Amino acid sequence: MTSLFSMASMTDVIFLLLIFFMVTSTFVFPTALEVNLPQSSEQTAIKPSTRVYVDKNKVIYASFAEESGEPQPMSMQQLVGFIQVMRQKGTSEDFIAIYADEEVPYGTLVEILDLGARNGLKMVLATKPAPSTAMPQ
Repeated sequence: MTSLFSMASMTDVIFLLLIFFMVTSTFVFPTALEVNLPQSSEQTAIKPSTRVYVDKNKVIYASFAEESGEPQPMSMQQLVGFIQVMRQKGTSEDFIAIYADEEVPYGTLVEILDLGARNGLKMVLATKPAPSTAMPQ
C-alpha cells in the first residue's frame, strides 16, 4: 500500500513564506534622492561612514552611516555643524562621500570639499561607473 503525501499543508507554508517576504521587503527604504552622478572609470568598494548629497537644485542633504532614516536637508551653515560632529564621532579611517548631481556647479562642490578639508576630514566625490569602452588596436 502506498502512502499519499498531502500537498495542502505544503502549499499553505509556501504561501505564508511568500506573504512574509513580500511584507518584509517593503521595509527596505532606498534613498529617495534623485542624484544623477557623473561618470568615472575608477571605482572603489569602500563604504563611506557619512554621506552628503547635493541635488540639481543645490539642496544639500546629509546622513550618518549608522542612521537608517532618510538624509536630512540642511543649509551650508548646518552642514558646517554636521561636519564638526562627524569629526568628533569619527576615526582616522572615516571619510565623507559627496553624491552630487552632474548639474551642480563646480563652485558648490569646492565649497563643500573645503569645509571637510578645514575640519581635517577625508572627502571623496561619488561617481557612477563609466560604460566600458574597448580601445581599438
